[in-house]
Amino acid sequence: MIGFIIMLIVVGIIAGYVARLLVPGRDPMSFVQTAILGIVGSFVGGFLGYLLFGHDFDDGAFQASGLIGSIIGAVIVLLIYNAATGRGVGRRA
Repeated sequence: MIGFIIMLIVVGIIAGYVARLLVPGRDPMSFVQTAILGIVGSFVGGFLGYLLFGHDFDDGAFQASGLIGSIIGAVIVLLIYNAATGRGVGRRA
């Protein structure tokens, strides 16, 4: 269990920073916010993977994803966050 949590945090940090690099615009987030972005993105990626591929019926739809799925999920979460808060490429902060 502890190993899973540590892996989730490490993958979350990596996915959060890569998502912030891939999404254009200014994202003034702290280290903790970036890690949370990646962790939430990991679960979004896992859910999308479950919906698209139907694998891991034992774990259910709410599961963590791998690095690629985490990055894709974090990009989606960051785009939704930017749209909800009014931050975007064409707007000034």
